[in-house]
Amino acid sequence: MITVESLTRRYAGFTAVEDVSFTAKPGRVTGFLGPNGAGKSTTMRVMVGLTAPTSGSATINGERFADLPNPGLEVGVLLDASAQHAGRTGREILVIASDTMGLPRSRVDEMIELVSLTPTEAKRRVRDYSLGMRQRLGIATALLGGPNALILDEPANGLDPAGIRWMRDLLTGFASQGGTVLLSSHLLHEVEVIADDLIVIGNGKIVAAGTKEELLAAAGTLARSTSPRDLAHALEQAGIPSTLAGDGSVRTDADATRVGAVALTAGIALTELRSAERAGLEDMFLSLTADTQREGVAA
Repeated sequence: MITVESLTRRYAGFTAVEDVSFTAKPGRVTGFLGPNGAGKSTTMRVMVGLTAPTSGSATINGERFADLPNPGLEVGVLLDASAQHAGRTGREILVIASDTMGLPRSRVDEMIELVSLTPTEAKRRVRDYSLGMRQRLGIATALLGGPNALILDEPANGLDPAGIRWMRDLLTGFASQGGTVLLSSHLLHEVEVIADDLIVIGNGKIVAAGTKEELLAAAGTLARSTSPRDLAHALEQAGIPSTLAGDGSVRTDADATRVGAVALTAGIALTELRSAERAGLEDMFLSLTADTQREGVAA
Protein backbone atom coordinates (compact mmCIF):
# COMPACT_ATOMS: atom_id res chain seq x y z
CA MET A 1 0.00 0.00 0.00
CA ILE A 2 1.24 3.47 -0.92
CA THR A 3 -0.42 6.16 1.16
CA VAL A 4 -0.19 9.94 0.75
CA GLU A 5 -1.84 12.01 3.47
CA SER A 6 -2.39 15.79 3.42
CA LEU A 7 0.84 16.29 1.50
CA THR A 8 1.95 19.88 0.88
CA ARG A 9 5.20 21.12 -0.60
CA ARG A 10 6.03 24.81 -0.93
CA TYR A 11 9.03 26.49 -2.57
CA ALA A 12 9.48 30.11 -1.46
CA GLY A 13 6.26 31.73 -2.65
CA PHE A 14 5.16 28.81 -4.84
CA THR A 15 3.02 25.87 -3.73
CA ALA A 16 3.80 22.84 -5.89
CA VAL A 17 1.49 20.42 -4.06
CA GLU A 18 -1.31 21.33 -1.65
CA ASP A 19 -3.13 18.97 0.73
CA VAL A 20 -2.83 15.94 -1.55
CA SER A 21 -4.20 12.64 -0.24
CA PHE A 22 -4.65 9.28 -1.99
CA THR A 23 -3.78 5.59 -1.81
CA ALA A 24 -2.44 3.08 -4.31
CA LYS A 25 -3.65 -0.38 -3.35
CA PRO A 26 -2.08 -3.84 -3.66
CA GLY A 27 -3.13 -5.90 -6.64
CA ARG A 28 -4.03 -2.80 -8.67
CA VAL A 29 -2.42 -0.43 -11.16
CA THR A 30 -3.07 3.18 -10.17
CA GLY A 31 -2.68 5.81 -12.88
CA PHE A 32 -1.39 9.17 -11.63
CA LEU A 33 -2.31 11.81 -14.21
CA GLY A 34 -1.93 15.54 -14.60
CA PRO A 35 -0.63 18.21 -17.00
CA ASN A 36 3.00 19.32 -16.92
CA GLY A 37 3.63 21.27 -13.74
CA ALA A 38 0.58 19.86 -11.96
CA GLY A 39 2.61 18.38 -9.09
CA LYS A 40 3.04 14.73 -10.13
CA SER A 41 6.83 14.65 -10.04
CA THR A 42 7.00 16.59 -6.78
CA THR A 43 4.60 14.13 -5.16
CA MET A 44 6.57 11.13 -6.39
CA ARG A 45 9.87 12.67 -5.26
CA VAL A 46 8.44 13.10 -1.77
CA MET A 47 7.31 9.46 -1.79
CA VAL A 48 10.87 8.22 -2.34
CA GLY A 49 12.63 10.66 -0.03
CA LEU A 50 14.18 12.92 -2.67
CA THR A 51 12.13 15.94 -1.58
CA ALA A 52 11.06 16.74 1.96
CA PRO A 53 7.39 17.64 2.44
CA THR A 54 6.45 20.98 3.93
CA SER A 55 3.67 19.12 5.73
CA GLY A 56 1.85 15.81 5.47
CA SER A 57 3.35 12.42 4.72
CA ALA A 58 3.93 9.69 2.14
CA THR A 59 4.41 6.10 3.27
CA ILE A 60 4.95 2.67 1.75
CA ASN A 61 3.42 -0.13 3.80
CA GLY A 62 3.12 2.34 6.66
CA GLU A 63 6.77 3.45 6.61
CA ARG A 64 8.50 6.50 5.18
CA PHE A 65 10.89 5.59 2.38
CA ALA A 66 13.82 6.94 4.43
CA ASP A 67 12.92 4.59 7.29
CA LEU A 68 12.92 1.41 5.21
CA PRO A 69 16.02 -0.61 6.16
CA ASN A 70 16.60 -1.79 2.57
CA PRO A 71 14.26 0.24 0.34
CA GLY A 72 15.01 -1.63 -2.89
CA LEU A 73 13.52 -4.79 -1.40
CA GLU A 74 10.25 -2.96 -0.64
CA VAL A 75 9.68 -0.57 -3.53
CA GLY A 76 11.07 -0.27 -7.04
CA VAL A 77 11.51 3.27 -8.31
CA LEU A 78 12.00 4.75 -11.77
CA LEU A 79 11.64 8.53 -11.93
CA ASP A 80 14.11 9.45 -14.68
CA ALA A 81 15.59 6.85 -16.99
CA SER A 82 18.23 9.33 -18.15
CA ALA A 83 19.59 9.85 -14.63
CA GLN A 84 21.87 6.81 -14.81
CA HIS A 85 25.66 6.89 -14.77
CA ALA A 86 26.48 7.40 -18.44
CA GLY A 87 30.02 6.05 -18.10
CA ARG A 88 29.06 2.66 -16.68
CA THR A 89 27.68 -0.31 -18.56
CA GLY A 90 24.16 -1.52 -17.99
CA ARG A 91 25.50 -4.64 -16.25
CA GLU A 92 27.73 -2.58 -13.95
CA ILE A 93 24.76 -0.45 -12.86
CA LEU A 94 22.78 -3.57 -11.99
CA VAL A 95 25.75 -5.19 -10.23
CA ILE A 96 26.25 -2.10 -8.04
CA ALA A 97 22.53 -2.02 -7.19
CA SER A 98 22.58 -5.76 -6.46
CA ASP A 99 25.59 -5.47 -4.15
CA THR A 100 24.02 -2.49 -2.38
CA MET A 101 20.89 -4.51 -1.65
CA GLY A 102 22.84 -7.62 -0.65
CA LEU A 103 21.48 -9.71 -3.50
CA PRO A 104 23.18 -12.57 -5.35
CA ARG A 105 24.76 -11.63 -8.67
CA SER A 106 22.47 -14.15 -10.36
CA ARG A 107 19.67 -11.56 -10.03
CA VAL A 108 21.53 -9.33 -12.48
CA ASP A 109 21.34 -11.91 -15.26
CA GLU A 110 17.69 -12.61 -14.44
CA MET A 111 16.77 -8.93 -14.75
CA ILE A 112 18.76 -8.43 -17.97
CA GLU A 113 16.83 -11.32 -19.50
CA LEU A 114 13.50 -10.10 -18.09
CA VAL A 115 13.77 -6.68 -19.73
CA SER A 116 15.11 -8.13 -22.99
CA LEU A 117 18.52 -6.47 -23.03
CA THR A 118 20.95 -8.61 -25.00
CA PRO A 119 24.32 -9.63 -23.47
CA THR A 120 26.04 -7.26 -25.90
CA GLU A 121 23.76 -4.36 -24.92
CA ALA A 122 24.34 -5.07 -21.23
CA LYS A 123 28.09 -4.59 -21.80
CA ARG A 124 27.65 -1.22 -23.55
CA ARG A 125 28.01 2.05 -21.67
CA VAL A 126 24.76 3.79 -20.85
CA ARG A 127 25.82 6.89 -22.81
CA ASP A 128 25.40 4.75 -25.92
CA TYR A 129 21.91 3.55 -24.97
CA SER A 130 18.74 4.76 -26.65
CA LEU A 131 16.04 6.16 -24.35
CA GLY A 132 14.10 2.92 -24.75
CA MET A 133 17.11 0.88 -23.60
CA ARG A 134 17.57 3.19 -20.62
CA GLN A 135 13.93 2.64 -19.71
CA ARG A 136 14.45 -1.12 -19.81
CA LEU A 137 17.55 -0.80 -17.64
CA GLY A 138 15.63 1.42 -15.21
CA ILE A 139 12.85 -1.15 -14.96
CA ALA A 140 15.43 -3.89 -14.38
CA THR A 141 16.90 -1.85 -11.51
CA ALA A 142 13.45 -1.21 -10.04
CA LEU A 143 12.56 -4.92 -10.09
CA LEU A 144 15.98 -6.17 -8.95
CA GLY A 145 15.11 -6.45 -5.27
CA GLY A 146 11.80 -8.24 -5.81
CA PRO A 147 9.75 -5.34 -4.36
CA ASN A 148 6.01 -5.48 -3.70
CA ALA A 149 5.44 -1.90 -4.92
CA LEU A 150 6.52 0.08 -7.98
CA ILE A 151 6.61 3.88 -8.40
CA LEU A 152 7.17 4.73 -12.06
CA ASP A 153 7.26 8.11 -13.79
CA GLU A 154 6.82 7.92 -17.57
CA PRO A 155 8.30 4.41 -17.89
CA ALA A 156 7.12 3.98 -21.50
CA ASN A 157 8.94 7.05 -22.86
CA GLY A 158 11.16 6.02 -25.76
CA LEU A 159 9.69 2.54 -26.11
CA ASP A 160 8.51 1.34 -29.50
CA PRO A 161 5.01 -0.23 -29.86
CA ALA A 162 6.33 -3.69 -29.00
CA GLY A 163 8.12 -2.25 -25.96
CA ILE A 164 4.98 -0.47 -24.79
CA ARG A 165 3.02 -3.71 -25.01
CA TRP A 166 5.80 -5.48 -23.10
CA MET A 167 5.60 -2.80 -20.41
CA ARG A 168 1.82 -3.14 -20.22
CA ASP A 169 2.03 -6.91 -19.75
CA LEU A 170 4.81 -6.57 -17.19
CA LEU A 171 2.87 -4.13 -15.00
CA THR A 172 -0.47 -5.92 -15.19
CA GLY A 173 1.31 -9.18 -14.37
CA PHE A 174 3.05 -7.55 -11.39
CA ALA A 175 -0.29 -6.27 -10.07
CA SER A 176 -2.05 -9.59 -10.66
CA GLN A 177 0.45 -11.19 -8.27
CA GLY A 178 -0.52 -8.75 -5.52
CA GLY A 179 1.95 -5.95 -6.27
CA THR A 180 1.14 -2.25 -6.02
CA VAL A 181 1.81 -0.10 -9.09
CA LEU A 182 1.71 3.71 -9.14
CA LEU A 183 2.18 4.84 -12.72
CA SER A 184 2.51 8.36 -14.06
CA SER A 185 2.29 8.70 -17.83
CA HIS A 186 1.31 11.07 -20.63
CA LEU A 187 0.28 8.08 -22.75
CA LEU A 188 -3.37 8.28 -21.72
CA HIS A 189 -4.49 5.43 -23.95
CA GLU A 190 -2.00 3.08 -22.28
CA VAL A 191 -3.12 4.21 -18.83
CA GLU A 192 -6.73 3.63 -19.83
CA VAL A 193 -5.86 0.09 -20.94
CA ILE A 194 -3.96 -1.02 -17.83
CA ALA A 195 -5.10 1.18 -14.90
CA ASP A 196 -7.61 -0.05 -12.32
CA ASP A 197 -7.70 3.23 -10.40
CA LEU A 198 -7.08 6.83 -11.43
CA ILE A 199 -5.82 9.91 -9.61
CA VAL A 200 -5.95 13.21 -11.48
CA ILE A 201 -4.00 16.22 -10.20
CA GLY A 202 -4.17 19.81 -11.43
CA ASN A 203 -2.52 22.94 -10.03
CA GLY A 204 -1.12 20.86 -7.16
CA LYS A 205 -4.51 19.56 -5.99
CA ILE A 206 -6.38 16.32 -6.55
CA VAL A 207 -9.28 17.01 -8.91
CA ALA A 208 -10.56 13.43 -9.23
CA ALA A 209 -9.84 10.01 -7.74
CA GLY A 210 -11.55 6.64 -7.94
CA THR A 211 -11.76 3.51 -10.03
CA LYS A 212 -11.46 3.97 -13.77
CA GLU A 213 -15.02 2.76 -14.26
CA GLU A 214 -16.45 5.15 -11.65
CA LEU A 215 -14.72 8.21 -13.06
CA LEU A 216 -15.61 7.49 -16.66
CA ALA A 217 -19.22 6.67 -15.74
CA ALA A 218 -19.58 9.97 -13.87
CA ALA A 219 -18.12 12.01 -16.68
CA GLY A 220 -21.50 13.34 -17.92
CA THR A 221 -22.01 14.66 -21.45
CA LEU A 222 -19.44 15.87 -23.97
CA ALA A 223 -20.42 18.29 -26.74
CA ARG A 224 -18.50 19.96 -29.54
CA SER A 225 -19.65 22.93 -31.53
CA THR A 226 -18.44 25.40 -34.12
CA SER A 227 -18.92 27.99 -31.34
CA PRO A 228 -17.93 26.28 -28.07
CA ARG A 229 -17.89 29.49 -26.02
CA ASP A 230 -21.39 30.35 -27.23
CA LEU A 231 -22.52 26.84 -26.29
CA ALA A 232 -21.03 27.12 -22.81
CA HIS A 233 -22.72 30.52 -22.40
CA ALA A 234 -26.09 29.15 -23.58
CA LEU A 235 -25.84 26.28 -21.10
CA GLU A 236 -25.00 28.72 -18.33
CA GLN A 237 -28.02 30.86 -19.25
CA ALA A 238 -30.16 27.73 -19.02
CA GLY A 239 -28.84 27.02 -15.54
CA ILE A 240 -26.58 24.15 -16.62
CA PRO A 241 -23.00 24.31 -15.27
CA SER A 242 -20.39 23.33 -17.85
CA THR A 243 -16.66 23.28 -18.44
CA LEU A 244 -14.91 24.46 -21.60
CA ALA A 245 -11.95 22.12 -22.05
CA GLY A 246 -8.63 23.01 -23.62
CA ASP A 247 -9.47 20.94 -26.71
CA GLY A 248 -12.58 23.04 -27.41
CA SER A 249 -15.12 20.53 -26.10
CA VAL A 250 -17.82 21.41 -23.58
CA ARG A 251 -18.54 19.00 -20.74
CA THR A 252 -21.50 19.01 -18.39
CA ASP A 253 -23.28 16.70 -15.94
CA ALA A 254 -26.58 17.30 -17.76
CA ASP A 255 -27.86 14.54 -20.04
CA ALA A 256 -27.28 14.75 -23.78
CA THR A 257 -30.96 15.35 -24.61
CA ARG A 258 -31.07 18.50 -22.51
CA VAL A 259 -27.78 19.80 -23.94
CA GLY A 260 -29.07 19.22 -27.46
CA ALA A 261 -32.30 21.07 -26.69
CA VAL A 262 -30.41 24.10 -25.34
CA ALA A 263 -28.16 24.19 -28.40
CA LEU A 264 -31.18 23.97 -30.73
CA THR A 265 -32.97 26.81 -28.95
CA ALA A 266 -29.84 28.98 -29.10
CA GLY A 267 -29.31 28.20 -32.78
CA ILE A 268 -25.90 26.62 -32.15
CA ALA A 269 -24.83 23.82 -34.47
CA LEU A 270 -23.38 20.79 -32.70
CA THR A 271 -20.68 18.76 -34.39
CA GLU A 272 -20.61 16.10 -31.66
CA LEU A 273 -22.83 15.12 -28.73
CA ARG A 274 -22.27 12.00 -26.68
CA SER A 275 -22.03 10.47 -23.26
CA ALA A 276 -18.59 11.36 -21.91
CA GLU A 277 -18.21 7.80 -20.64
CA ARG A 278 -17.88 6.74 -24.27
CA ALA A 279 -15.43 9.55 -24.97
CA GLY A 280 -12.72 7.84 -22.92
CA LEU A 281 -9.96 8.87 -20.57
CA GLU A 282 -8.39 11.54 -22.77
CA ASP A 283 -11.56 13.63 -22.98
CA MET A 284 -12.22 13.21 -19.26
CA PHE A 285 -8.65 14.23 -18.46
CA LEU A 286 -8.81 17.35 -20.63
CA SER A 287 -12.08 18.38 -19.03
CA LEU A 288 -10.91 17.86 -15.45
CA THR A 289 -7.69 19.79 -16.06
CA ALA A 290 -9.07 22.41 -18.47
CA ASP A 291 -7.93 25.38 -16.38
CA THR A 292 -4.34 24.07 -16.28
CA GLN A 293 -3.91 23.37 -19.98
CA ARG A 294 -1.75 25.43 -22.26
CA GLU A 295 -2.89 25.55 -25.87
CA GLY A 296 -0.66 23.51 -28.12
CA VAL A 297 1.06 21.69 -25.26
CA ALA A 298 0.52 17.95 -24.96
CA ALA A 299 -1.30 16.92 -21.80
